[in-house]
Amino acid sequence: MAAMEYDAVVLVSFGGPEGPADVLPFLRNVVRGREVPEHRLLAVAEHYQHFGGVSPINEQCRRLLAALRVELDRAGVALPLYWGNRNWDPYLAGTVARLRDDGVRRALAFVTSPYGSYSSCRQYLDDIEAARGEVGPDAPVIEKIRHYHDHPGYVRPHADGVRLALARLSEVAHVADVDTRMVCTAHSVPSTMDACSGPDGGRYSAQLRETAALVAAEAAPRLGWDLVWQSRSGPAQVPWLAPDINDHLAALAAAGVKGVVVSPIGFVSDHLEVAWDLDTEAARTAQRLGLAFARATTPGDDPRFVAMVRELVVERIDPAAPRRRLGVLPVWDSCPATCCR
Repeated sequence: MAAMEYDAVVLVSFGGPEGPADVLPFLRNVVRGREVPEHRLLAVAEHYQHFGGVSPINEQCRRLLAALRVELDRAGVALPLYWGNRNWDPYLAGTVARLRDDGVRRALAFVTSPYGSYSSCRQYLDDIEAARGEVGPDAPVIEKIRHYHDHPGYVRPHADGVRLALARLSEVAHVADVDTRMVCTAHSVPSTMDACSGPDGGRYSAQLRETAALVAAEAAPRLGWDLVWQSRSGPAQVPWLAPDINDHLAALAAAGVKGVVVSPIGFVSDHLEVAWDLDTEAARTAQRLGLAFARATTPGDDPRFVAMVRELVVERIDPAAPRRRLGVLPVWDSCPATCCR
């Protein structure tokens, strides 16, 4: 296969508010086209107000971009970097217009979600195409980089976070590994969405199980682990992936577990759904149940994660470049149009 020529790399992310006045407009962007009652939006808005109305995600993207610029320069990859969000400034359509104005014809998109499903992959592809349509016929081609749930640069920073959390439980709470459970979390989605993810169905939950197993094998091979879900936002009558993290903590406490290390393997950085749903709500649940609780860190701008992004860019430019993976589930560079609808 011949090498591909690209003119730029685009970081594509979810976006988040950067002040109290941004919160409700941002949330309305997130739920546009869905019938979400106003009281639910106000309840979620209150979570953001606990942090001054600021989501950490945009600043985390800025740090990742800065580190990636250094990494690409070090490796001699002379591609400019751009950034566009789904739900807040800098909006993706504006970024695509900048790409066009700067003469970019073909770009690679690195999305801050490693997994496959409608909301974590297909929706970003749709966002890119909608932004290109808004810009018009001169918009550059933008191709999404493959899933990276099993890349060493994603798995090993998560595993180190688990090791450090285990050490905190031992030193501060005096809980031994034999009394501890590793609990991996990811954003829940409707069960039907998971069933439609990937050409064979169930790709989202299968990838997450693989990531959880890889993190556990690296960090604590003798520790039992579970994959559970967080941040459910849909109506009660619609089945979503379960169990919820808080329900699972209650079940573990009833079974005699003394401590939990919670690893948010579904997230690349410590944004609000980690800071609120885990560090606040799940931590309170654990305290009420008498469970020692430690939350493992996410990759963020860990040098291995940054190097992973560079590797993924290089492997798309040069098909002869190595494709580092720890898992066995198939991944591919381009999703069919019918995937994850």
